[in-house]
Amino acid sequence: MARRTRQPLLPAEVRRRFKAEVAEELGLVDDIAAQGWAGMPARELGRIGGRIGGNIVRVMIRAAEQQLAGSDGE
Repeated sequence: MARRTRQPLLPAEVRRRFKAEVAEELGLVDDIAAQGWAGMPARELGRIGGRIGGNIVRVMIRAAEQQLAGSDGE
């Protein structure tokens, strides 16, 4: 049985920017700059994932869809 892969709901650049914004809000920018994303402890990155999950994702998707719909006519 073939395994289906999920397609991301948002483009990679949008996800990257949002992740960076949340990291900035949590005060992790300096740590990420020094260690890189791969060097960050799971506990710290879990704080980012927790903020991104749930209702924030729905709000983010809605905002991105509205932005994309608005840019179609421009």
